[in-house]
Amino acid sequence: MASAEKAESPGPESTRTAPANGNDTKHPAPLTCLVKGEGSADDAARTPAEEKELLLKLDLLLLPSLWMMTLISHLDRSSIANARIAGMGADLHLSSSQYSLVIIAFYLSYIPTAPLCSMLVTRTRPSILLPTTMACWGVVTCAQAAVKNSSQLIVLRLLMGLFETALTPASIMLLSSWYRPAEQARRAVTYTSSTMLGGAFGGLLAGAIVQRLDNARGLRGWQWLFIVEGAITIAWAIICVFLIPDFPENSRLLSQRQREVAIMRMREVGTAGYAGKLPGGRKMGKTKSVVVACSDWRTWIITAATTSLSCSFVLPYFYPGLVYELGYRSAVTAQYMTVPIWAAALVWSVGMSILADRMAYSRSLLLSLSAVYAMAMTIAVCSVYGAVQRYVLLTLMGTGIWSTIPVGTSFSAATLRDMPPEARSIAVALTGIGAQLGNFYGAYLFPAETAPKLAHCR
Repeated sequence: MASAEKAESPGPESTRTAPANGNDTKHPAPLTCLVKGEGSADDAARTPAEEKELLLKLDLLLLPSLWMMTLISHLDRSSIANARIAGMGADLHLSSSQYSLVIIAFYLSYIPTAPLCSMLVTRTRPSILLPTTMACWGVVTCAQAAVKNSSQLIVLRLLMGLFETALTPASIMLLSSWYRPAEQARRAVTYTSSTMLGGAFGGLLAGAIVQRLDNARGLRGWQWLFIVEGAITIAWAIICVFLIPDFPENSRLLSQRQREVAIMRMREVGTAGYAGKLPGGRKMGKTKSVVVACSDWRTWIITAATTSLSCSFVLPYFYPGLVYELGYRSAVTAQYMTVPIWAAALVWSVGMSILADRMAYSRSLLLSLSAVYAMAMTIAVCSVYGAVQRYVLLTLMGTGIWSTIPVGTSFSAATLRDMPPEARSIAVALTGIGAQLGNFYGAYLFPAETAPKLAHCR
């Protein structure tokens, strides 16, 4: 798989297509000539200062936006676990099987709509698509505070999965459209660290809300948890409209010259531009983009790899309950005790990502080693029953599992970078589907009747 990542080599020179008013970014025209590689060598010249300025601007606009959106997405998605041990399970009389269905409901709508949302990413502006879908799932999060039974909760989880679908493919497309392969792993861990921090912060936030707001204004703590998190989601969605830079060819937040520099940088490493590879800069049709993505062997290799790791992604739904069963019987304490698990995973992932950028063409090896390490720790967790020992092993297992995300994200982006963007978005969606398939059987990994060996809280 390592051979799929092509070496960075200079491409043909490009031309500038800027009008006299080169700073007009309100309605930027697509820079299709640059995408196709036409022009002179003089116009392609750029200075290190220009490149540094561009990267700094992207790091200040794109990364914080995606980081916060992913953090909030993780909080909203996994808060169901915190709400359950905070009283929702008892109030709604949720059985173990009903809780598993609630988890699965999210993915029943998330997976089928992934290809459609991926198509929308390259045919609309991410600065409009992502905030709109985010605001919608924020409303759904708030609405979960009003559920009276498991059926209502399942319906809302279906809607949440539908609205959250666009975030992951859009994020990968944006990162791979702005950053070169040797720059991606560090940015990917910045982006994916929000998942790990979301786990840690989610425990702290849930513990604080449950402790301070339980029974305030006649609402239980778990209801306030959904309301507070949903309000934060809606607020950030509004802010993101002004922060997400779209793609290099059509960004409204960059000057004409900055967009040219961005396109030249990406062409040199073989990344296909937003305007596609068709004559005249036309976009690839929907049917052709699906055919191109599905006929590329790289799509299926990466999909198979992500599917093999996918079961582990359901673990955040069980962390609070697993810790609860280790003897931390206070709901608030159990929330807080999940924090070290996520903190260790974050530190390990940062180290792995730095190493991945320094070994840009050996990322597949790092990914394989992380997967083997995670598998070994998972087996150990299932084999050791001592409370302290299992807590330590849960922490070690988390470092292996979650370090595969930033390394895998950068590997996928680098491997698929030469696909036309419309086809690349489909390939990203298919790998994303693979990453979610394990949640269907993963939701049943820890049934309550297996307590105390392998259990989430009752």
